[in-house]
Amino acid sequence: MIKSAVTISLVKEAEGGPFVFWHDLAAGCVKAAKLGYDAVEVFAPNADAIPVADLKALTAECGLKVAAVGTGGGWVIHKWHLCQPDAASRDNAKNFIRSIINAGAQLGAPAIIGSMQGRFEGEVSKEQALCWLREALDELGEHAKLVGVPLIYEPLNRYESNLLNRADETVAFLGTLDTDNVVILADLFHMNIEEANIAEGLSTYGSHIGHVHFVDSNRRPAGCGHMDYTPIAAALKTIGYDKYASAEAFPWPNSDAAAKATIGAFNQHLA
Repeated sequence: MIKSAVTISLVKEAEGGPFVFWHDLAAGCVKAAKLGYDAVEVFAPNADAIPVADLKALTAECGLKVAAVGTGGGWVIHKWHLCQPDAASRDNAKNFIRSIINAGAQLGAPAIIGSMQGRFEGEVSKEQALCWLREALDELGEHAKLVGVPLIYEPLNRYESNLLNRADETVAFLGTLDTDNVVILADLFHMNIEEANIAEGLSTYGSHIGHVHFVDSNRRPAGCGHMDYTPIAAALKTIGYDKYASAEAFPWPNSDAAAKATIGAFNQHLA
């Protein structure tokens, strides 16, 4: 059975971004629980900003889980990513991600690598960037395995990364990894840009999918754009997807309305 989740951002520098709740974990968890969500997805500025013990108690009290933890704060705040030409910057990116993996693992939550994958540009060729990405995913994937969680890799649309954008190339790349502990985040917003048919893209991802971002075509909450969820839901059912569908969406027209719209769309199409 697919489970619902909603995002909470703690990153001041990301204000205006696609997260439903902002800055207050306790308030976000209470609202998520009241609306009937199963879990929250947390986007933090660093690992130390994830209050593991307090969050364990808070989610237990609210009857929630932590679906995943984001690593994008390393890019938003420090501009680190895994494909920078400077080895020290790449190491900073890996160390930042590793610390988020460790914090999330204590909550049973995998970490997501999205914006921190980076891009190739300037003196860095695509081949070199993919080589560095492969090395990082192998290293971090095995580290995540040691602490008991998968590592989630998110293909982004062409305007955010020029590495891996489509389902077919992502699955092929995953097949070149030495680790077997990296899964894919299927973000419906990115897929709406890159896939000729989202349902077919989900089928291509198949059993590799470890997380879904449930959002509409315009990055507003599900049901507030032109996304057709009927074939998407059918594809997820066909591949046997049973993990989280998480609302990584703009708080449009406000956080409470966005959270309510998303859980309504989730119950209509995915529950």
